[in-house]
Amino acid sequence: MKIAVPREIRADETRVALDPESCKKLIALGMEVAVEAGAGTAANFTDQSYRDAGATVVEDAPALFGSAEFLLKVNAPQVRPDGTHEVDLLRPGARLLASIFPTRNLDSVRRMAARNLTAFSTDCIPRTTRAQAMDTLSSQANLVGYKGVLLGAIELPKYYPMFMTAAGTTLPAKVFVIGAGVAGLQAIATAKRLGASVTATDVRPEVKEQIESVGGKYVGIDLKQGASAGGGYAAELSAEDKALQAKMLAEHCATVDVVITTALIGGVFAPKLLDEAIVKSMKPGSVIVDLGADGGGNCTLSQLGQTVVVNGVKIVAPLNLPATVPTHASMLFARNLLNFMTAFWDKEAKRFNLDWTDDILKGCAVTHEGKVVHGPTLKALDQTQGGKA
Repeated sequence: MKIAVPREIRADETRVALDPESCKKLIALGMEVAVEAGAGTAANFTDQSYRDAGATVVEDAPALFGSAEFLLKVNAPQVRPDGTHEVDLLRPGARLLASIFPTRNLDSVRRMAARNLTAFSTDCIPRTTRAQAMDTLSSQANLVGYKGVLLGAIELPKYYPMFMTAAGTTLPAKVFVIGAGVAGLQAIATAKRLGASVTATDVRPEVKEQIESVGGKYVGIDLKQGASAGGGYAAELSAEDKALQAKMLAEHCATVDVVITTALIGGVFAPKLLDEAIVKSMKPGSVIVDLGADGGGNCTLSQLGQTVVVNGVKIVAPLNLPATVPTHASMLFARNLLNFMTAFWDKEAKRFNLDWTDDILKGCAVTHEGKVVHGPTLKALDQTQGGKA
């Protein structure tokens, strides 16, 4: 089976779907790997390192796509600079594995179905124990939480840690993390390591112990109804609970120096948690780092991909933070894809086994045999004009 790894064409993307080490392991299993020239350069993986791993380096991108039986990408397929769409370069019936975020990329999904692609989206992989090693959402969210805290430290006009000097003592900065998923827990741990005083909240009370285990102090509300959607995801709150949460956030945000928001519903959609009134209640010089920006932002005043100042409060809303740590982000992403491929690889027959009784395969399949087979994506398509794929 021939695997192809193209260079990502998203403007802010520096990651690559496979690093040389993962290429070597797939080749050892009997797969043939071709990598587009320059695909790993931004992540510090040279073309020669791929050749040394046993991969073929291809200069012609359309030829690479056309030869692929299985295409591995970081992002969903999109329109190339020459106006062609990456999906249309693939042979009909080819397979695709990428972080597609299908409900955000409906045009690509329609094209994939029309092209008769069997497409799997890593962000839709069920969050089960067996699937942990394939979970790109978690591996990349770890980087997001880490880098988000560093951005807050850079923008804050104070130290994070307490310093005792001959000139006097500076008190530690107060950091408040909203959301205690993978990104949130990493943010808490990183802020604590930098010496900040850290508090955190989540709509799932069961994560209180996890917050405390990485050095944070839990603050929260007593929910009228549960807010866990299972699989480590949060569900949307009721109107009554939203009002209680808003009151708590307004009171607590006014007392801290840095607010880091990481809240996502279903791992994809960012609920609006901080409004203009909350922002204006914060101290001048305070910083908000909106790590929900890729999902639309947790703050109503965030300008996605930009930094703005409102009433003396700096609001940072970075997009695609994993791409700012491309070497490790690519290594982790590649291992996730490697684990997915090997889990369904028949070593004797030397082929990828489409086992539709498997919960992981069923859960992350987006298109197959000319149809959209992913439930939430089908619903999103039906809600758009002319939504049938």
